[in-house]
Amino acid sequence: MATTGKRKVIITCAVTGSVHTPSMSPYLPLTPDQIAEQAIEAARAGASVLHLHARNPDDGSPTPDPAVFDRFVPRIAAETDAIINITTGGSTRMTLEERLAYPLRAKPELCSLNMGSMNFSFHKAGRGVSEWRFPWEQAYVEGSENLIFRNTFADIKTVLSQLGHAHGTRFEFECYDVGHLYNLAHFVEEDLVSGPLFLQCVLGIMGGLSSDPENLHLMRGTADRLFGRENYEFSVLGAGRHQMGLVTMGAVMGGHVRVGLEDSLFLGRGLLATSCSAQVLKVRRILEELSFDIATPDEAREILRTKGSDRVSFHG
Repeated sequence: MATTGKRKVIITCAVTGSVHTPSMSPYLPLTPDQIAEQAIEAARAGASVLHLHARNPDDGSPTPDPAVFDRFVPRIAAETDAIINITTGGSTRMTLEERLAYPLRAKPELCSLNMGSMNFSFHKAGRGVSEWRFPWEQAYVEGSENLIFRNTFADIKTVLSQLGHAHGTRFEFECYDVGHLYNLAHFVEEDLVSGPLFLQCVLGIMGGLSSDPENLHLMRGTADRLFGRENYEFSVLGAGRHQMGLVTMGAVMGGHVRVGLEDSLFLGRGLLATSCSAQVLKVRRILEELSFDIATPDEAREILRTKGSDRVSFHG
């Protein structure tokens, strides 16, 4: 962890994801233009990292298609200096080859990497939907109760080798449970991962650790034992209504924060967020009221030691 000077907090914005569906919020970005516009606004609001998924422009369903990514990633890169973080998680319905198709072509500074296979269910999210906008949504949401997100040790090793070793991409290691930290420790011990590690503590997903604040202390203490506090940076993602409280707690504990419509559709109790930038502005205000300084993209690059935006391959 960087220790020189006053600590800067990195705000990551996860723009659209693959869990929420069009019927859950009219503000969820679906088309390439919508994703680009919300990402650019989030960067202008203070997000120094933009975590990106792609969606089918016709019906908003998750897609790994590089051609769709090419319709918004180059625009975001041209209009912001934020670190662009491409998912390797995609969705539970995608194969590893599909999930890696665009990252291997784009060679981004940063990619997300789920640190294990797990039950990943969001079927309860559909209970508040009275009418589905597109035919695919209901089966997709309700079917998550019977699916496993796959990332075996061999899968993770493939991602680390093909993206990290071959192209210098660094990773947002998404850890949904304590066991995921031990999985990461295995790869550190095997010299397949080098620091500083960037841990994303994901709390509140059914199948992983709950959003209880005690679990954040558990994750932080376990990471300290496994890696040494000076050898990693950590960020916090709180799913749904727990978003703002947990990320604020994470910042107070010395971490960074992640917000965005991928993780929560709301800005407050019963109030839908009209954009990702609304969440970025809210968390930025909270952090600045607590006397934290917000990291610029270049400061985030220094903290995470990414290869720089001049070594990526975004082509429209």
